[in-house]
Amino acid sequence: MDIVTKKQLNILIQLAEADKHFAKIEREMIFKIARERKFPEEEVHDLIRNPEPIDSLGALSLDQKFDYLWSSIELVFVDQNVFESEIIFCKNIAIKLGFKKGVIDYFIENYGKKSNAEFRDAALGEFI
Repeated sequence: MDIVTKKQLNILIQLAEADKHFAKIEREMIFKIARERKFPEEEVHDLIRNPEPIDSLGALSLDQKFDYLWSSIELVFVDQNVFESEIIFCKNIAIKLGFKKGVIDYFIENYGKKSNAEFRDAALGEFI
């Protein structure tokens, strides 16, 4: 089993539920990531039914940390409703990943205005 993908999907599921409304488009994005990574669909259903505690995320590579963070931001915006509860959740995840929580404000302020590479450079250059 791919533990890195499992942890990421677990985080995204909990983020999707942070606003108390697990939108269909959020669910579709989570399953799309699982399919792209050949992660079993039944495992995703299990995580939705029983999310796991979010453990330490410090052992991830910088690329994995950015990927976790970026996918969280994309999930926040996928339903075109940005809730304070989602932002708070993302800031907590950013801190667990070793980023400064200001990275989330930067991502939200610049979402749709900068490329993925620009976000990566900023996150790994200014916010870690």
